[in-house]
Amino acid sequence: MSATGGLAHQAWRWFRRVAPWALAVLVLTLVAQQARTVDWSAVRTALQELSMARLVLAVAMAVVGHGVYAGFDLVGRHLTGHGLSVPRTLGTAAISYVFNLNFGALVGGFAMRLRLYTRRGLKASVVAKVIAHSMVTNWLGYLWVAGAVLLWSPPQLPGDWALSDAVLRGLGAAMVVLAGVYVALCGVSRERTLRWRDHELPLPGGRLALAQAATGGSSWMLMGGIVWLLFEGRIDYPVVLGALLMAAVAGVITHVPAGLGVLEAVFVAALSGQLASAEVLAVVLAYRAIYYLLPLAIALPAYAWTEAVARQPAGARA
Repeated sequence: MSATGGLAHQAWRWFRRVAPWALAVLVLTLVAQQARTVDWSAVRTALQELSMARLVLAVAMAVVGHGVYAGFDLVGRHLTGHGLSVPRTLGTAAISYVFNLNFGALVGGFAMRLRLYTRRGLKASVVAKVIAHSMVTNWLGYLWVAGAVLLWSPPQLPGDWALSDAVLRGLGAAMVVLAGVYVALCGVSRERTLRWRDHELPLPGGRLALAQAATGGSSWMLMGGIVWLLFEGRIDYPVVLGALLMAAVAGVITHVPAGLGVLEAVFVAALSGQLASAEVLAVVLAYRAIYYLLPLAIALPAYAWTEAVARQPAGARA
């Protein structure tokens, strides 16, 4: 390697280490700025004015959304051929998803899944494949949904984040194409296994890849639908969905559990030009209560029950 190439390689490695932290600082600074400007009494008033009928409907949509996400693990079940029943797979995935939302991916997406599945007799290597396919399903859906939003209704990014519509539409097209390439490769590839070093991951066929894209996208659109419903149609659905998708990436970048403060700050920054900040924040707080905290109130005792059952002798469990 030439001296120039070596310097470029070192610069790239440095950039990869520093860039996530720089973005995290930027997002957290936005969170702090928004928190200082919030009129919390106005937020409380806006919360009290939310329609009870819409809150109930939002809860019903949240139940469907959590069920759709739990279905991601059925892809891994099919491809690995593990013997855990469909109801137990869905239950394990549902509990893990709630912990993932509230405590972060390392706790919910990985540690909780690993513990619950291995308690049911699955090998760690099989669980890793199930997790991998769930992640692919989630982010495949994100790719094409976010890409479609950028193509159809490019968001107005706040402040220094602003980019032209042409740039955003180009990015959206690239995301949709990338999702399409994955589905197409799964459909035409004769190699049904992805290999990396000593690891192997079974790949879906074209139909299952399409199902992954549809299921993953449905999950994100349902989440956006809940927030849009709570806004009572005062903001267009693509705009609300775009804000949610931006908030999701910001949450991943900052590694803040549950995106606490990040979700709220991104929504306020993206939508306060259309509604009062207090109203935006009230809706996002209601969404957090419905989609994050209410399921947690159910998942905690459900997890405690699975632990209690797992500790019983095999004969007692039967």
